[in-house]
Amino acid sequence: MDMLKKLVENQLKTEKPEILIGDTVRVHVKIREGERERIQNFEGTVIAKNGEGIAETFTVRRVSYGVGVERVFPVHSPNVAGVDTIRHGKVRRSKLYYLRDRVGKAAKVKEQIR
Repeated sequence: MDMLKKLVENQLKTEKPEILIGDTVRVHVKIREGERERIQNFEGTVIAKNGEGIAETFTVRRVSYGVGVERVFPVHSPNVAGVDTIRHGKVRRSKLYYLRDRVGKAAKVKEQIR
């Protein structure tokens, strides 16, 4: 087990982004197209966090052209260039899966004043 911990230790990011449930975030994702590499933004609401250590992930949901899109991002992935928090949401649950059934204003999360 110590060998596994040593192997994983090198893969972890030193500065982990602070991501909270209900936050609106902008995730900078590295996209490789052939030889070229670029950064694409994915902006939405964090609806879930799962796992710990190297397997830690967070799920971001947004509505694009009337269709709900969810992406799961590994926190320690080298393809996630950065995460910017745009606003903090006021929530009372750890999983916001109920937002999948909501449309329009009902799908919004209230902003928490800090």
